[in-house]
Amino acid sequence: MEYTELLEKQIIGRLKVDNSWWVEGVIPDYFLRMSPRLYLNIFMPLLQSIDFRRALILMGPRRVGKTVMMFHSIQRLIDSGISPQNIIYISVETPIYNKIYLEQLFLLACQVLGKDPMKDNMYVFYDEIQYLKEWEVNLKSLVDTYRNAKFVASGSASAELKKRSNESGAGRFTDFSLPPLTFYEYIHLKGYSNIMIPDVIQWHGNDAKVYKALDQQRLNELFLDYINYGGYPEVVFSEKIRENPGQFIRHDIIDKVLLRDLPSLYGISDVQELNSLFTMIAYHSGGQFSYESLSKSSGVKKETLKKYISYLEAAFLVKVLRRTDDTAKHYQRETQFKIYLTNPSLRCALFQPISEHDEELGNMVETAVFAQWIPRNNSSICYANWRLNKKQQGEVDIVGLSMAKQKPDWVVEVKWTDRYYDRPNELVSLKYFMEQNKMDQALVTSISKSGKLNIDGKTLLFIPVSCYAYLVGENTLNHTKNLYGL
Repeated sequence: MEYTELLEKQIIGRLKVDNSWWVEGVIPDYFLRMSPRLYLNIFMPLLQSIDFRRALILMGPRRVGKTVMMFHSIQRLIDSGISPQNIIYISVETPIYNKIYLEQLFLLACQVLGKDPMKDNMYVFYDEIQYLKEWEVNLKSLVDTYRNAKFVASGSASAELKKRSNESGAGRFTDFSLPPLTFYEYIHLKGYSNIMIPDVIQWHGNDAKVYKALDQQRLNELFLDYINYGGYPEVVFSEKIRENPGQFIRHDIIDKVLLRDLPSLYGISDVQELNSLFTMIAYHSGGQFSYESLSKSSGVKKETLKKYISYLEAAFLVKVLRRTDDTAKHYQRETQFKIYLTNPSLRCALFQPISEHDEELGNMVETAVFAQWIPRNNSSICYANWRLNKKQQGEVDIVGLSMAKQKPDWVVEVKWTDRYYDRPNELVSLKYFMEQNKMDQALVTSISKSGKLNIDGKTLLFIPVSCYAYLVGENTLNHTKNLYGL
């Protein structure tokens, strides 16, 4: 048998293994047993859209459930009446598919199924697309050629995928970002949604939805669990992985991204340098950095640092937050900034689980809250930091800027303590910022205290930080629905 015939036979065998529903009519039990992400309900209408001539690009960091969501999508298509033999799944990183074009794999699968690729309505899923050079050109050609097929492609290097998607897929691709689990999703996947009680309060002159917990102590325990383990669906549901999350996350997420994905995408030669930088940032997530201080502590040149940080953002491992002064104006020279992990459980994997008594918990609570905002990709979120006096810096954790007015619409001070509910006058920086910007309302988080306090004509709304994170996570999910007109 000639080499090409043998290779084709092996590829066909692999396709049959990966597409077990062609024979069995359902996806494998392993995926059926998993609870679907709430984002699946937003993804499905885009997949089932009658506008077939757009490919869906499913982006997100490693291990957030992109492959699982593909399989759950496949099952929902089957449940909706689509023939299992009209659905094709191809993992591009499979070694046997190396250097084989997407179209060849699609046509070979159609040949096996006895389908006409030009006439039959096919659903085609390409997993881990970033491993194929010029994937965007190949995919655009498929969309233009096979008008009755719906193509879906997933990839882990979000920013790089989005860039190529925008450059080559204008009018042909629809991008869909799948973030790490929000706290809202985490509570629902764990089956604790009945612990949350919705309420309505007056805020900024409007009715505003908030949440209270039936058992605040239990919710706080779940929030700490989320900080340590909650970003990745597999960690949430696997006790075995939870016993040693470091091995799972470090090997499957951090090492693959830092040692393989980023070097191959950007030609990084000193991966140890990049790894050391990320480890330092992870330990101090939520801290304020400068290129000068980072360069001195890491030994990496400033220009190289800027590139590395942009690469880590592209891989959706970190997010840089811009700084404003006390009047909410951005500094002309951005010498200082905050860097957050996009997922607080990354820190647990690198070091150790954090407890409620650890000194670093404050920064990790702040990281967890900010992680609920990140999926919105909202550039109007920043933080304020300025010199309050000769000895003291002033800071406000989250400032929501009005894009039209370039003035603060709202502010949040993230705290993991009930102290300030009893001593609100100690919130000196927050009060000063509100006075400077003529703001009469602000939100402050706590461990368990809730309610409004009036101080010097200003209203402070206190909400337990776990309730606030839950609310922001829900609003982020709704924001994504609105983004796609659902």
